[in-house]
Amino acid sequence: MDSQFDNALDYHSKGRPGKIEVIPTKPTQTKRDLSLAYSPGVADPCEEIFKNPQDAYKYTAKGNLVGVITNGSAVLGLGNLGPLASKPVMEGKGVLFKIFADIDVFDIEVDATDPQKFIDVVKALEPTFGGINLEDIKAPESFLIEETLKREMKIPLMHDDQHGTAIISTAGLLNALELAGKKAEEVRVVVSGAGAAGISCVKLWISVGIKKENIYMFDREGQVSDDRTDLDKWKAHFTTPKKYNELSEALVGADVFLGLSVGNIVSPDMIKSMAAKPIVFALANPNPEIKYEDAVAAREDVIMATGRSDYPNQVNNVLGFPFIFRGALDVRATAINEEMKLAAVKALAELAKEPVPDGVLIAYNQSDMSFGQNYIIPKPLDSRLITTVAPAVAKAAMDSGVAQLNIDDWDAYRTELRKRMGLDNQFLRSIAGRAKQNPQRIVFGEADNPKILKAAHAAREEGSCIPILLGFEDQIRETIADLGLNLADCQIIDPSRSPKKTDAYGQAYYEKRQRKGLTLFQAKRKMRQRTYFGTMMVELGEADAFISGQNSNYPETIRPALGIIGKEEGTEKVAGMYIIMTKQGPLFFADTTVNIEPNANDLVDIVKLTHKMVSKLQVKPRIAMLSYSNFGSAKGTTVTTIQQALKRLHTENPEILVDGEMQANTALDAELRQELFPFCKLGKENANVFIFPALSSGNIAYKMVQSLGISEAIGPVLLGFKKSVHVLQLGSSVREIVNMINLAVVDAQGKKGLF
Repeated sequence: MDSQFDNALDYHSKGRPGKIEVIPTKPTQTKRDLSLAYSPGVADPCEEIFKNPQDAYKYTAKGNLVGVITNGSAVLGLGNLGPLASKPVMEGKGVLFKIFADIDVFDIEVDATDPQKFIDVVKALEPTFGGINLEDIKAPESFLIEETLKREMKIPLMHDDQHGTAIISTAGLLNALELAGKKAEEVRVVVSGAGAAGISCVKLWISVGIKKENIYMFDREGQVSDDRTDLDKWKAHFTTPKKYNELSEALVGADVFLGLSVGNIVSPDMIKSMAAKPIVFALANPNPEIKYEDAVAAREDVIMATGRSDYPNQVNNVLGFPFIFRGALDVRATAINEEMKLAAVKALAELAKEPVPDGVLIAYNQSDMSFGQNYIIPKPLDSRLITTVAPAVAKAAMDSGVAQLNIDDWDAYRTELRKRMGLDNQFLRSIAGRAKQNPQRIVFGEADNPKILKAAHAAREEGSCIPILLGFEDQIRETIADLGLNLADCQIIDPSRSPKKTDAYGQAYYEKRQRKGLTLFQAKRKMRQRTYFGTMMVELGEADAFISGQNSNYPETIRPALGIIGKEEGTEKVAGMYIIMTKQGPLFFADTTVNIEPNANDLVDIVKLTHKMVSKLQVKPRIAMLSYSNFGSAKGTTVTTIQQALKRLHTENPEILVDGEMQANTALDAELRQELFPFCKLGKENANVFIFPALSSGNIAYKMVQSLGISEAIGPVLLGFKKSVHVLQLGSSVREIVNMINLAVVDAQGKKGLF
């Protein structure tokens, strides 16, 4: 504990104290910049806003600015620490808003325990903010404060302690009920905790079908029942005539337990006494009402959620508030209403049923995660949350009449959200869009791999490919069912159990290679291997592209392709290219995987193949041939080889924009190149295609870039085959496989002359 304590203090104190800073979004380097930022230039937007108050959203940060406001009367599980001691929490909330939804925050700690004084302060801040997130205010004052402010203010406002937990827990409840086979209107619910969060939860649960008369609520004094005289109006709303003497008695035969109180008040025996397939949401933090281990040990059929990140099904408010405010701000909503909260609930519940992205599995160090007993709520690091929840909330705001702006193009809005979070890439979207225009038949050589199946499912759902699955059929079908993938009706072939096909394919292969040392018996035997079988499907026109390599070595895929499909006409070489994704656009590295020490003629082929493929991907190639030398500044065999290749290219292929030899920094710095080497054919633009002088340098370069996390690498994209064959990196992620599928589809389209 001391170590954790010290680490937390060091984290907050080292370097610049605290966790946030304000950064200008406009240039401020020159005298002119400063005159525009402040006096006299600032007068113009001030006058425009005075004439039209809505222009504040145009000329200031108001539309993306949320106030996180508290009086510190109920800080986390620490109690009434007051406003000053609550500031680290409010700063932390601001960090979460920014990293999850790109929303800017000013945290404001108000020294006012009187509800009306607090209301007056917050209401006076309306001109500053696009929205207000109330935080850590004790009940019942929090109810009065929020109700009053929502009634009197015209910007979205929410007390997250109440509604955040309510929204996330309701999404989890809907999915838990589905898994348990229970109907909302029939279940009996026991609640421990009648504070702000508890009351908000049950109110929202009622809106999704839970019957008020089936809810039995307990606070510190016992059950909230008709005979109590100490209840405020918010608790009194949930009284019931049926009286239980204690929590353990109420839990006998109960279907659902919701805990928002204190730790360790529920025993394993109490869980055992509940109805079949009990739903237990023990959300007290850091110590749940019952430990996760104790609950699952007591009942194998329990569906358990906590507020902790180290157990499955964490009810975490960060799944809600950033995206709810994002959607509300983007349509300039005047409130956050029940319709918007329910839209967030349904979006979260549905997202939990979708296949989980590979990046989420890696982030949580899990090999698999799918809708079920241990996964009823999405994970906070799921990048799809912003494009799922925010649009749902925005649409609900529009439909319920509280939006001042309308969104007409929802695809464009989702793209804008991805851009905000650095999740969007125009190049990849373009490739995916072209793939969907004319989907091709893609045969997967390792279809018994869950990642391959998830990627095939994703590509099929997007409409970019028609999957053909190779492998053990029973195993593939079992994995498809376990993962809930839409692939059951796809063609599934087990080459080891397809004698007619392997005989026919073997005969075709034998006819190609009979004078190259291959017997008919050997040819037929090789067709039992998926790499040979899948490649022959492409060669014979029964598929349009072949993808393999997730579990196999590179040569195992490329060797059959060379022997069966062969090289394009006019080229003596095949090559491998990696696409390096950067914020400035894609960069193309070749050759990175095939030719060890290319001679001048080999380099000519590599340049021509790369130029053709990059052009096919609708990017204008600007090619730099890399070396340790700049235009003859150093001697050596490599320099001579590049110069010979360039001489041929400039003579035979003047349409190709290529120059060299040059160092990597020269290729990437057009200004430097213009100053020192104005004769360079690349002119005023940086290179985007890089031809390496040897396999070692190309392979090292892309692997360093990839391993350092500087950029995402896609590939290797094989160049020079007559038909589309591509190899995956060992252990590729689902996202990387989907990218490769789309590239393979576009490649196949091109080879078939479809564009």
